[in-house]
Amino acid sequence: MAENKINMINKDEIEAEAKTVQEAIKIALSRLGLKKTEVQISVLREENKGLFSMQGTKLAKVRVKKKS
Repeated sequence: MAENKINMINKDEIEAEAKTVQEAIKIALSRLGLKKTEVQISVLREENKGLFSMQGTKLAKVRVKKKS
């Protein structure tokens, strides 16, 4: 099973990977200490559920950046 991954780009921007887009966003917001209304969210990759709709075959990836 794949694990969550976090890549800090700088203090105001982060890329996160998780089983779902929503989980990746939650992880990134938590790490940045910000609310959803305070950031710009880009979905870089949707999760790929794979055979028989099993979650997590390929992780979702998002970039979350603090609004200027």
